[in-house]
Amino acid sequence: MSTIFYGIALGISLICSAVYVYMWHKHFDANFTMVFTLVPIANLGYFLHSQSESLGAAINSLQIAFLGGAFLQLFLLLSIINLCRIRMRKRLRVGLFIISILQYVLVLTIGKDDLFYKNLSFEIVDGNVLLNREYGVFHTLFVAVLVAFYVTGIVVIIYTWKKKIQIPRTIVSLLAVPNTICIILYIFVKPIIKGVDVLPVGYIAAQIIFLMIAYRVNLYNIGDTAIDSMAKEREVGFASFDFKLRYLGSNSVARELMPFLEKVPVDSRIDSRDPKAKKLLHFIDSFMDGTGDSFVYEMRKEGDQKEKIYNVQVNHLYDGNKRRGFLVTFMDDTANRKYIRLLDSYNEKLQEEVEEKTKHIVDMHDNLIMSLAMMVESRDNSTGGHIKRTSAGVRILVDEIMKEGKISLSKKFCKDIAKAAPMHDLGKIAVDDAILRKPGRFTDEEYEKMKEHAAEGAKVIHEILLNTDDEEFKVVAENVAHFHHERWDGSGYPEGLVGEEIPIEARIMAIADVYDALVSKRVYKEAFTFEKANEIIMDGMGTHFDPALKSAYQSARPRLENYYGEE
Repeated sequence: MSTIFYGIALGISLICSAVYVYMWHKHFDANFTMVFTLVPIANLGYFLHSQSESLGAAINSLQIAFLGGAFLQLFLLLSIINLCRIRMRKRLRVGLFIISILQYVLVLTIGKDDLFYKNLSFEIVDGNVLLNREYGVFHTLFVAVLVAFYVTGIVVIIYTWKKKIQIPRTIVSLLAVPNTICIILYIFVKPIIKGVDVLPVGYIAAQIIFLMIAYRVNLYNIGDTAIDSMAKEREVGFASFDFKLRYLGSNSVARELMPFLEKVPVDSRIDSRDPKAKKLLHFIDSFMDGTGDSFVYEMRKEGDQKEKIYNVQVNHLYDGNKRRGFLVTFMDDTANRKYIRLLDSYNEKLQEEVEEKTKHIVDMHDNLIMSLAMMVESRDNSTGGHIKRTSAGVRILVDEIMKEGKISLSKKFCKDIAKAAPMHDLGKIAVDDAILRKPGRFTDEEYEKMKEHAAEGAKVIHEILLNTDDEEFKVVAENVAHFHHERWDGSGYPEGLVGEEIPIEARIMAIADVYDALVSKRVYKEAFTFEKANEIIMDGMGTHFDPALKSAYQSARPRLENYYGEE
């Protein structure tokens, strides 16, 4: 009867161990593996015990069975500690293992002295092997250690429940079940049932519960599951090297990207003559130098036209808390990179469209201002074309100032003053027609009215450009209109500014405006010759005009005369 019981228990334990082997994953806790190793050995001891024909054979088989009693509680406790994520010193772990070894040494004294069993006799009753025994001090010590391991495990579980949130509480609670079953069977049930030892039932219960735990426990190890998931779903490659850059290993993805790894012996340095090996060493060297730890690597598989782009990262390779080398990770970043390229292309296209639309709006704005300026000009009694000619004169002067380099002007400023030049007389829109179109010289009163066009022009431009985003242009345009009749010596209008109080844009505009007035026909005068106009301009340097602009004007004179000659 006992042989059948122990035989069934052995068979079930072997099946459970086989299932565990089938489920086995490299990240399983080693303590789990020890449980599934020890239980079949312990049950084998019980099975052999049931077939013993002498006291010596019974003792030997009993000592095999006691492997479970001596070590299972230890590995159950270590499983609880690991799963509860409690850091345990190596010395303590080794100490507990030594205690279990000493326990088993006590078991090995059975039959040699009376310290474990005081009295021990062998008999077979109804086909069942019976060992009559009286427990000694070593047996009491053996049980005390088992109870201490059990109580420690329960304390760890209770502590974890109260103090820690990020632990799998259901799994931790299950770990207490096989412990409890074994203790109850050993202390309370075993003394009652004669002829059959019920501990194999507890061992099998432990295996079944551990199978349940093993099926799910790896999901809680985010480090391992994340790496496995990334490698499986995202084609992530890994290659590792020690600090001497000796090759340690790689997965299939890394070897596909770096085919030379297939031929590199483990613990050997890679051959830097291979282009891809040189590239890989460059990644590691850059990480060691601190110049970078993330790179982009583009490759095509042989016979495949599709380009793949990998984000390569180099990090330290850790063994526990110790750095042991370098880990190179290749992550397929093709979709992301293509999306970025598409986004960049779209942004460029969008930017072009925005610039085109903006240019169109700016052109419309400029044309509107130019039309307004020409409308104002048409009311004047000039010969026409003043706006166009003064704008050309400003551009010529600015160009020579830039070439000369004595006065520093930005490209933006030069563009703004050329754009603002046609607006310098917009204030004439506020001057009465009777004055503006008078076919002769103004009276003093009329001249005073006429001079108001400078300040009025600044007001008009301020309103026109009120909501513009280009604040620099707005300032230049207002200054050109407001101050182009100011004189270097302070005798100009409307503010009577002196010297550099006059904005540089207004000083440049003044020369172009006066030059055009001199060489152009008016109702009150004929056009002056270029020589006469030049004489008047030169005489005005330091009184009417900024003397610092003298050399630029002189350089611009040939171009001005050529332009007006063609006009």
